[in-house]
Amino acid sequence: MTSFKTRTAAALADPLLKVAVERTAGTAEAKRALAVDAFAGFEDARTRAAAIKDHVIANLDTYLERFEANATAAGATVHWARTADEACAIVVDLCRRAGARTVARSKSMLGEEIGLPHALAEAGIRRIETDLAEHIIQLADERPSHIIWPAMHKTREQVSALFTQHHRDPHVEETVAAMAESARRELRSGMLGADVGISGANFLVADTGAICTVTNEGNAELSLVPPRMHIVTAGIEKIVPSMAHATHMLRLLSRSATGAAMSQYTTFYAGPRRAGDRDGPEEMHIVLVDNGRSRMRDEGLAEMLRCIRCGACMNHCVVFRQIGGHAYGSTYPGPMGAVLTPALDGLKGNQDLASACTLNGKCQEVCPVKIPLPTLLRGWRERSWREGLEPVSVRRGIAAWAWVARRPALYRLAVGGALRAMRLAAGAGGWARRLPLAGGWTDHRDFPKPAAKSFMDRYGAGER
Repeated sequence: MTSFKTRTAAALADPLLKVAVERTAGTAEAKRALAVDAFAGFEDARTRAAAIKDHVIANLDTYLERFEANATAAGATVHWARTADEACAIVVDLCRRAGARTVARSKSMLGEEIGLPHALAEAGIRRIETDLAEHIIQLADERPSHIIWPAMHKTREQVSALFTQHHRDPHVEETVAAMAESARRELRSGMLGADVGISGANFLVADTGAICTVTNEGNAELSLVPPRMHIVTAGIEKIVPSMAHATHMLRLLSRSATGAAMSQYTTFYAGPRRAGDRDGPEEMHIVLVDNGRSRMRDEGLAEMLRCIRCGACMNHCVVFRQIGGHAYGSTYPGPMGAVLTPALDGLKGNQDLASACTLNGKCQEVCPVKIPLPTLLRGWRERSWREGLEPVSVRRGIAAWAWVARRPALYRLAVGGALRAMRLAAGAGGWARRLPLAGGWTDHRDFPKPAAKSFMDRYGAGER
């Protein structure tokens, strides 16, 4: 895999990427603002949601055991997986036991995290993605670039080209409606004829053993109802104590994710089909996955386990909106990904993710469960420094800066010289196209002309 800096440079050089990302993230930001303004108790709801998640995380064993007992009583079979490989092995074994040749899969970031699509392919099992955006990603042979809109980096024209190339009965008109209908024709029979359905879970309700899924297309239901076996893969942190707690979290999830009061499809279900039921699977299996979550709780990252995967942090992130999701190089992009990826995959090789953050705090401001993302990112930076993972050039550069910064007169002299040089480079137009040692900025954007005086000079002169 290429380095984060290489991936970032490629993303910044892509003329269509920023347009595609900004189109979706900008719309999400505006719609969230309207939804929050219309919810008078939003801040109090955030505080309560954080408290709910913290309580569950602190008592995780109790609630997991309660969920297992109630899910089993409802007729489901619960499996436990410590690692991604164990989780994939359980799912593949269940599919083989069912004689499955095809599976219908509903969008699940946990499935992406554990590498389930690759495990199914290696087992020779055909995977049908029931989510429209995941179908696009599957055709493009790419990983998702956003946890809510996996194909947000694709323009309509690019999607049209994919459908024309891969669909048996592609669209004729170049309209969104025609392309959606083309996808429906391509996927519908496969969804209804799949041997096994696989979905994730937005919440696991401990006191009933129920699964809650949230979608805008009804694709979770299509993985649940027609197949004879349904498999749920879920992280152990998805537990909530009761239905009342789940509904509270739902009020925050949809508003934070898409700006809607409620998603199109919110479904609770417990166990397989019972006598007298008109439809539903004959078997239901729930795979509860740890994959580093217990370690995160024990090593100071418990607050990250609050995450309800709404995507608000990345929709408001100035870095994500410049480079998109693929530049992060992992399942989870944006601020939450910059915290999660080192925890899941190790800090070495991922230390640049935390350093890319501006620490402006917008992600924490919009997080529905008040995760202190900037604080957690600073923690990764400090650990990276302690473990000597930063390049020698960076360590020497910071040491030189610290040496100058400890000498105020010299520091002010250096800042004054730098300001004059940058103002000269910007010229009358007010923007610099090239600056020494600033190629990371000026290769892809102009640098604004700085003020004539530094902040300290203006502050010392009493300017406000």
